Amino acid sequence: MNIRRIRFDHPDAVKLNDEVQAEYHLRYGDGGDATTLDAADFAPPRGVYLIAYDEQGRPVATGGWRSQDLNDEGNEDGDAELKRMYVIEQARGRGLARRMLTALEEDARAAGRSRMVLETGTKQPEAITLYTSSGYEPCAKFGYYRFHDESRCFAKQL
Repeated sequence: MNIRRIRFDHPDAVKLNDEVQAEYHLRYGDGGDATTLDAADFAPPRGVYLIAYDEQGRPVATGGWRSQDLNDEGNEDGDAELKRMYVIEQARGRGLARRMLTALEEDARAAGRSRMVLETGTKQPEAITLYTSSGYEPCAKFGYYRFHDESRCFAKQL
């Protein structure tokens, strides 16, 4: 697997984002994640967007983080918010999500962020298992979905 820094508006990123949004819609029936994102959110040093490519050069996994500081949506100073973690169905079960998560944590730490935070939902049990087995613990809800019953938020000190 070859992990590369890619702009969030790169065609491969757009393709994978469309796929993850379709999966969110299937699971939750709400059209996908309504959180506002912009390519500039993931521009270093205030964030990064990564895509993993397989040996044939196909994009198979994605994830990014963006800087968050104290705000009225529940973030704290020094937060790096994990966004758009996704592995295509055909590549699941190979440890790609864990490798992507590690790469994102290392990048956020190197950028001076002190805590990685994420929001996921009850209909994504495999995501919750990944995060809790990687040292993430439940935290106060934050972000767009902080008032939704199905929302679950986690954090890990970097």
